[in-house]
Amino acid sequence: MNRRVVITGMGIWSCIGTSIEEVTESLYTGRSGIGLDQDRLDYGFRSGLTGIVKRPQLKGVLDRRTRTGMSEEAEYAFMASRDAFQMSKIDDDYLNTNEVGVIFGNDSSAKAVVESAYLMDEKHDTALIGSGLIFQGMNSTVNMNMNTIFHLRGVNFSVSSACASGSHSIGLAYLLIKQGLQDVVLCGGAQEVNKYAMSTFDALNAFSVHMDEPTKASRPFDRDRDGLVPSGGAAALVLEDYDHAVKRGANILAEVCGYGFSSNGGGISQPSDEGSFIAVTRAMKDAGVTADDIDYINAHATSTQQGDMYEAMALNRIFKGKRALVSSTKSMTGHECWMAGASEIVYSIIMMQKGFVAPNINFVNPDEHSRFLNLTAETVEKEINVVLSNSFGFGGTNSALIIKNPNF
Repeated sequence: MNRRVVITGMGIWSCIGTSIEEVTESLYTGRSGIGLDQDRLDYGFRSGLTGIVKRPQLKGVLDRRTRTGMSEEAEYAFMASRDAFQMSKIDDDYLNTNEVGVIFGNDSSAKAVVESAYLMDEKHDTALIGSGLIFQGMNSTVNMNMNTIFHLRGVNFSVSSACASGSHSIGLAYLLIKQGLQDVVLCGGAQEVNKYAMSTFDALNAFSVHMDEPTKASRPFDRDRDGLVPSGGAAALVLEDYDHAVKRGANILAEVCGYGFSSNGGGISQPSDEGSFIAVTRAMKDAGVTADDIDYINAHATSTQQGDMYEAMALNRIFKGKRALVSSTKSMTGHECWMAGASEIVYSIIMMQKGFVAPNINFVNPDEHSRFLNLTAETVEKEINVVLSNSFGFGGTNSALIIKNPNF
């Protein structure tokens, strides 16, 4: 089978907004969601920079037993998934009478693991850990909670592929639906934002230390970038077979038409222009598009020296002299890590619907590689019909997605 796969719902909970409306305004105006967390500095971080993400208030929304087993990222994922289902016109009656799958990108759940270790160090009694921390600490904490809350009975697993996790979750859902194995899949990515979540990355000197002006710290592709800014939240999308969506009268937001992947096969933290190139060209081949067809590229670019350089090299091989505009929304959001590949599809759909390209803020001085890219540091009014979204992660995992305007 070779079915068409469409997106009929999306939800977002991020540092630049907790609704589609708020996020749209932030993207259009170039508003950063990055701030300074003194608690991280007190804990011993080199950098206190982070995306400032509001915690949802779930008391009165979900029962206490359910809340006890939810990690921070599962809370974000619930809010995003609830909005995605609502936009997709999928209600409880539909969920109770139809098979819906769930695939979420989530590559760690640090806070619950650290808290469990503290309890054991102090009390030496596993009975005091409780089931809540156990379920919060599993890598599958997001999809297992979404499955339980929404009574989902289809495919159910997590994708743990570092910062490509959210993108791979969409790609895998796309393949399952395309092949006729599922009709509807809830997919996305989620990332906790507490101080424990990314503490070991601080040890790699991966974080920006431009703390004097937090909103200017994330500088993808800029010559003076000095590291990423950790961030998080959750993004959720409802992927669906086209005919199934039309039959039930769903509003089609975008079509997923290409998924590409690769592995670098090199050092565990070493990016690769060749690996990026393979993933992107594989996605383009799957979608049946050329470089001339792409209107916008949502770059992975996290504001690290090597990562941005190698991605720019790969993009130059394919798009140098072409018309596609390029920007990294991480300039505003920071690096949303396991969530990023999914949130950036949400951001791209918003731009497609509203007819603009969000700016790569803080891009002032190009370097020897980014100067050849068609980067925009300002919001550009533009009709967008075909989007490429890149996601690359530690361990050499690469993912690229192509989405199209359903009316194109």
